[in-house]
Amino acid sequence: MSGEQALQDWTLPDWTRGEAAIVYQCCAACGGVQYFRRSFCAACGAPDPADRRASGEGTVYATSLVCRAATPETRAHVPYNIILVDTAEGFRMMAHGDNDLAIGDKVTARFELFTGRLVPYFAKAK
Repeated sequence: MSGEQALQDWTLPDWTRGEAAIVYQCCAACGGVQYFRRSFCAACGAPDPADRRASGEGTVYATSLVCRAATPETRAHVPYNIILVDTAEGFRMMAHGDNDLAIGDKVTARFELFTGRLVPYFAKAK
């Protein structure tokens, strides 16, 4: 199955398709979790890992405050924070986050527009 066919077969829409959700995959053969979607398990190579919707909860692993716009479209958002989040489900993802986040903070995702696209945006958990 080609990558394009696999993309069309995925069952749960997520933020990469304009939906307010984070989707990861879980392998039936080895139990491994992965983020970004693939047509195979990156850990064991088994085909067709299952799509699962993430809770949106996690812990900040790293944070980087962007103070200089990389493109004209991002200029209006400066400063903005790019973070790495270790999710409750066991995968790590890059996302946007509140500017005051620190390593170790417990966070929850919401979704906001950034340069016209819906993106995951994390804030401190309440």
